[in-house]
Amino acid sequence: MVKLLFVCRAHIIRRMETGIANLLGALSLAVMDRIEQGAREVIGRGGETPAALVVIGYGQGMTNDKLRRILGLSHSGTVRLVDRLVSDQLVERRPGKDGREVALHLTARGAATRNELMASRISAVGSLLDVLSPAETKQLGTLIGEVLGRQDTTELDRFTICRMCDDRLCTNCPLPTTKPDR
Repeated sequence: MVKLLFVCRAHIIRRMETGIANLLGALSLAVMDRIEQGAREVIGRGGETPAALVVIGYGQGMTNDKLRRILGLSHSGTVRLVDRLVSDQLVERRPGKDGREVALHLTARGAATRNELMASRISAVGSLLDVLSPAETKQLGTLIGEVLGRQDTTELDRFTICRMCDDRLCTNCPLPTTKPDR
């Protein structure tokens, strides 16, 4: 009888966890849809273009290869993306640390557009949180920090996960870098 009760309880817990995962997936899509809509309104492009602009702004002088790895794009796809950003006068190419690398830098227009993207993202996500009380919002923030803080991530994983984060707001990223980069 005790064994049956334990098995039933484990099944209920698994079902509850599956239901929570399903709800979190739906919320994630709602968040991403709002972020993408806001990004399209700011720069008129979707896909990885907004993320590229944000990521290039993290560290002036990012290389095409690092951008490619963070965004998960092919070499040629990254070159085409950077070509569009250069054509839109948002990014400029400069000589890198050695003679072979090209360093990507935001132009003044690119930096201003990046700031608009960050404001749009916070507004889009913040509008979803308006239904929560201040105490619930704080509790959710704590839980999100706990979930992120327990991930097994590399530095590259961290850049990938945080590719649309506002680095001015998140000065102490909860994501650990416990694994070596591949």
